[in-house]
Formats: sequence, C-alpha cells, structure tokens
Amino acid sequence: MKYSIIIAALLAGTSFMANAQQAKPEDTEVWTPEPKVVTPGTTCADAPSDAVILFDGKNLDQWVQADDQSPAKWDVHDGILTVNKKYGNIETKQKFTNYQLHIEWKEPSDLEGTGQARGNSGVFLASLGKGDAGYELQVLDAYKNKTYVNGMAGSLYKQAIPLANPARPNGVWQTYDVIWTAPPSTMMDRLKRLLRLRFYTTALWLKIILSCLGLPCTSANQFTKPMAPLQLNCRRMAIKASR
Repeated sequence: MKYSIIIAALLAGTSFMANAQQAKPEDTEVWTPEPKVVTPGTTCADAPSDAVILFDGKNLDQWVQADDQSPAKWDVHDGILTVNKKYGNIETKQKFTNYQLHIEWKEPSDLEGTGQARGNSGVFLASLGKGDAGYELQVLDAYKNKTYVNGMAGSLYKQAIPLANPARPNGVWQTYDVIWTAPPSTMMDRLKRLLRLRFYTTALWLKIILSCLGLPCTSANQFTKPMAPLQLNCRRMAIKASR
C-alpha cells in the first residue's frame, strides 16, 4: 500500500511540474491592487508621508486629557513633551485599530527611588477608558534597576516579558517601534484572530509575536473597543517624548 501512495504522489508531482512549465509567465503575474505610493522621510528621524504626526514638537493639538477630554496640559518646550503629573494621563483625539507607532522617550537624569518607583510611566497602545485600563507598554528606568520582569521597561505590563534588556542610562534617548494589530472585539473574532504585537526598542527586537486573550484586573468588556486612542501615563515621574 505504501508503494502505491508513493507512486501516486510522484505522478501528481510530475503532473504539477509539467503544467507549471507549460504556463505563461503572465499567468502568475499580479498587477492589482497596487501598493500606495509613500514618500519616505528625508532622514531616519523624519516621518513618511502617510504618517499621522501625533506630536510635532510645537503643541499638543492631537491630544486631550484622558479624564475629561479637555485640551492636554502637559509641558512642551524646545521640541520636547514632558509629563506634568498633576494633570494626569493624556490620550490621542484620534482612535486607531491597526497601526505602526514610533516614539522616542527618555528618563530624567536625576531620578531617585528604586524598582517601580523609578521613572514609572507607560504607553497604552489601546486605551480602554479613564485610569490605567488598556494594553500598557511599560516605560521605566531599566538600567541597573531591578524589578519584576513582567513590569520592566519593554514589557507589556503584567502580560509579557521582553526578550532582552537593551536599556540605556537615564538622560539618553530611547525608542519604541511598535506594530499593533487590534485585539478581537467579539468571541467569534477571538477564535479567528488573536492580538498580535511586534515591537522593538533601541534597534533590538523585544517581542516577535504576542498572543493575548485578556488583560489582568480588567472587566469582561475589555474586547469591546476595536478602535481606541493611545494614552500616555503620568505615574510618579517625568518622561520626555520627541516626535
């Protein structure tokens, strides 16, 4: 029986190769839809032509206070956005589903404290409302600062541990480049597709693919917002983000 199966497979393979050889080159050419033309930035620091500029170094026109949706009140000076803790979290006016995000940040050089009390903040990749609900990409001093590894810089807070720790000393700019695919919004969507997240920092991959079914300490409604704003957290510290 096994010889018959092998012979049948060989015959099928031979037939496939024969058909492929007889096919015209244009039979395998795909012409549409054509990819959108995008003009790259002049330098690596410049955004491409199709980017949504969330911070241009001049104002916070794209941001609001997360608690009451009033204009964002953090500090902008010399092209840098600095956390102002007394005003709380800020979030984007615009909501997003799938996106690629580039953010540059640094911790103050005069930080005090240890562990989670040392430069703690975060980027909520899909904010689920007021407070700290959502998928948080942790911002923290991770340079010779020991803490629980699912809460260090580069972690998806309390959900996933980074593959490496490439943190730079305080006062030095660091980067996150994130490719985000929104989480499923219904049970059927959950079965079809899990949340997928890729990001790297300082040119080093921290995650390849992350599959998430839920968030710790959140309600069962966490999957009901396929479109959500980005939110910047103000906890305990001052971080700086450049465009």
